[in-house]
Formats: sequence, C-alpha cells, structure tokens
Amino acid sequence: MFSEYQERLRERCLAAPVVPAPEPWRPLPGPPAAPGVPGYAVGGLTGIGFAVHPTTGHDLVMVVSGAGHGLFDAVTGERLARDRDPDPETDSPEDHPDLVCPGLGPIAGVPVRIAGLYGGGPHTGTSDGWSLDVVSPDWPHHRVLLSRGGGGLYREPAGRTWWHVFHSRHSELRTAGFSPSGDTLAVATSSDLTLWTRRPTPHART
Repeated sequence: MFSEYQERLRERCLAAPVVPAPEPWRPLPGPPAAPGVPGYAVGGLTGIGFAVHPTTGHDLVMVVSGAGHGLFDAVTGERLARDRDPDPETDSPEDHPDLVCPGLGPIAGVPVRIAGLYGGGPHTGTSDGWSLDVVSPDWPHHRVLLSRGGGGLYREPAGRTWWHVFHSRHSELRTAGFSPSGDTLAVATSSDLTLWTRRPTPHART
C-alpha cells in the first residue's frame, strides 16, 4: 500500500508531460521531432560509456550493441567511428571485471567503462547542482527526470525545478546519467540513444 504522500508523488510523476530539457541543455544531433523522441536508433543496445576526445576535449559517448561498437561526439553529435565486428574476446563489458571495452576511433585501445545491461552506472548529478532521477510510477515503463537545486520533485509541480525529459514506453531502459564533466546527459534504451549537451554549438568552419 502507498502512503498518502507516496500516492501524491506518484500522481505528480504520472501527470508530468515529456518536455524539452531546459536551457542550457540542447539535444543532439539536433532538435527532435517532438520532446522525448530519441536522437539515434541503435538496435540491440546493451550499454554506453563516456570518454574524452584527446584533441578537442569534447565528451565522447561509446555505444555497445548487438551490431558492434560506435563512438559519438557529444558536442557536435557526429558519429566518429564504428566497428561492426569488434574482437569477440572484448566486445562485451560482461567479459571484464571492471565492465570495460576498448575504445575505437580517436580513443582506440583506451578502456571505457560501459554501463547498461550488465551493471554499472554513470553520474547521477553534476558539481553545479543538476540531478537525474529514474522513476517508474507505471512500471515497467521508466521516466527520466532532470532537476536543478535538489528536491524539487518532492515540493513543486513539473516545469519549475524539475522536468520530465524522457519516457521509455516501448524499449527497456539500459542506463541514464551524466558524463564525468557534467556537460553531457545520456539516456540509453535497448533500441536507442538520446543525448543532450550544455556545451555551445560549435561554429562552422569557413
């Protein structure tokens, strides 16, 4: 049985619509067709991990799936590398005690911790007060809530200090969280990857 307080909290979560993440967050690779629409389709996704580009310093997101490995720039949204046939001895984090896979592209050979189907998890908060919660008021579906300032979900309606930015209705949630820098927010399900960044859009080269 739910207490009266728990029921109010559950109803508050259920009533919150999916909305765009607030500024300064922007979606990658660009504005979605509608709030909550994932940016990248990745069939058979099992996990993701974060790294840093050795030249640009941009956050990178490595994706592990049944179709191989991929690497995305989490500032530009560009896919930097793809390996459809990784080494079967290291292609899955479940085979390593630290849940790592070797990187590819600009981080080739660098161990990347992968969070998802086999465990692990990214950061759930940033040093300047952004937080992420995953709730399931209508389990088995998951809702990803972004907040700032701490505790807003328990005091205020949606849209003031917390926002419902993703609802996993049709796929299993694998993981959700921030990069170590706090500049990237990622949500991964068994079928897609959704990214936001608060880094400014890079200027096009002329």
